[in-house]
Amino acid sequence: MTETGFLIRRAEPADAGPLAEFAARIFDETFGPDNRPEDMAAHLANRFGVRQQTEEILNPAVVTLLVEEDGRLIAFTQVTTLHTPPSCVMGEALVEIGRFYVDRPWQGKGLAQRLMAAAKDAARELGGRTIWLAVWEHNPRAIAFYEKHGFRDVGSQDFLLGSDLQTDRVMVAEL
Repeated sequence: MTETGFLIRRAEPADAGPLAEFAARIFDETFGPDNRPEDMAAHLANRFGVRQQTEEILNPAVVTLLVEEDGRLIAFTQVTTLHTPPSCVMGEALVEIGRFYVDRPWQGKGLAQRLMAAAKDAARELGGRTIWLAVWEHNPRAIAFYEKHGFRDVGSQDFLLGSDLQTDRVMVAEL
């Protein structure tokens, strides 16, 4: 535990169940109101099951960091070298922040800044020199947060949510 009460640690296989539940809930709370229920259900089933989380936790090309307060999961990030970046991403030794989720009650309390620092450290551990991410174009709060942390918008990529083709902004920062 730290002076702020948050513990950041690397996920273990036993965390897959709670992580799958947490990730699906946060994704649904964040994006569900702006999307069709059937598209949300398809995406959640495809991306946030216990099997998928276990595979990601066990994969050496993925670093999953959990943030806990009093033993309760309140945020997480996944940093990876698994995905080929879109052509608008330039730089050396590319690493992606694939997921970065903070539960609403803990937003604005300094946790996201600490988690971003930990994500950048994890990217360096994976050999990264450049970090990139994709963020929904209709999520201005997240875009502003990433800009505050040194990311710049370099283009866009498609994101398929169920059957709905959407657009993500692609952002890059040097490590």
